[in-house]
Amino acid sequence: MPIRYIILFSILAVLVFGTHAYLYRRLVRDVTDSPRLRRIGRWVAVFMALGLFGGMVGARMLPRDLGVMAGFFSYTWMGTVMLLLPTLWAFDLYRGARHLTRKTPVDPSRRRALARGAAAVTALGATATASLSVANALAPPDLERIDVPIKGLPAALDGFTIAQLSDIHVGPTIGVELMRSLVDRVNALSPDLVAVTGDLVDGSVARLREHTAPLGDLKSRHGAYFVTGNHEYYSGADEWIAEMRRLGLTVLRNERVEIEHDGAILDVLGTDDWRAKSFGNGHGHDLEKASAGRDRQRTSLLLAHQPKAIHDAAKHDIDLMICGHTHGGQLFPANILIKLIQPYVRGLHAHTQRTWIYVHKGSGYWGPPMRLAANAEIALLTLRRA
Repeated sequence: MPIRYIILFSILAVLVFGTHAYLYRRLVRDVTDSPRLRRIGRWVAVFMALGLFGGMVGARMLPRDLGVMAGFFSYTWMGTVMLLLPTLWAFDLYRGARHLTRKTPVDPSRRRALARGAAAVTALGATATASLSVANALAPPDLERIDVPIKGLPAALDGFTIAQLSDIHVGPTIGVELMRSLVDRVNALSPDLVAVTGDLVDGSVARLREHTAPLGDLKSRHGAYFVTGNHEYYSGADEWIAEMRRLGLTVLRNERVEIEHDGAILDVLGTDDWRAKSFGNGHGHDLEKASAGRDRQRTSLLLAHQPKAIHDAAKHDIDLMICGHTHGGQLFPANILIKLIQPYVRGLHAHTQRTWIYVHKGSGYWGPPMRLAANAEIALLTLRRA
């Protein structure tokens, strides 16, 4: 095993077991003196930590039915932990502030009562929120209809429709059922063009081929286009690029195609994922290459995966860039952290007077089968004359 994977696994182990030790302390040890309950709590914490690890591995290694069960257990618990921690940290900050300003010793019975109250509020709140989040994630994606006003749009392109799928993450807990539903719903929209903007899969072609097969049934006037996301590079990007082409999708790797629509031309550009260069083998975001020889007066559509590419898109006078990657935040506190990393988190934004960006919330989910205030979507974007 390469040393970098050993280091990564070690760091992950420390984080997981350290987190579960913290949960045991706050939810068990601080609320009871019973040796029996504390012993049970320790074993539960160890079991859940091992289950998180084992489920993540099992989801990719076990036969599909067992792998899905293992994945749901592991990732749902991961999401629940993400919901538990912020509340417990908030109580810790409150207790720390009170300790610094208090002038008299704390009554032990009052401290125990506060600890029990904090544990109860945290556990009940996280359980309720996790249940709602799972229901949201498993619900059919919303259909978002978005009009995009484009300056100088030819009359023939007024009303041109783009159906966008993104961040489906077919893999441990998402399979052919969702993919078939997405394809059927997109086909029912009769779009002029279909765009799949990366992070389609979490796993190898050999394991997931049958689950992505419905993509071959996508129908639109001008075809379906695909660009890589970062997760394709974790899953064997070259193999997945070949598989998309086999299914009939046009894969744009720093390339441009000209679409003729009722006498007007739309330039459709696509780039590799923003961080693809680190994976070598000729991969890497290169909009300069994709734009070579383009008439910048013509209307242009860029397919990219990460919102970070918008700055490059504006420099090249792109009219509309569509992307994903953020999942719209998916689950607290990810929505806060994403704002520190990406220029946009969700929705349509005018980046410059010419360049628009649409950030897709994702058609599936990654990791925890949970979504909170960020439902999955199918986007139907319509170009309009400004």
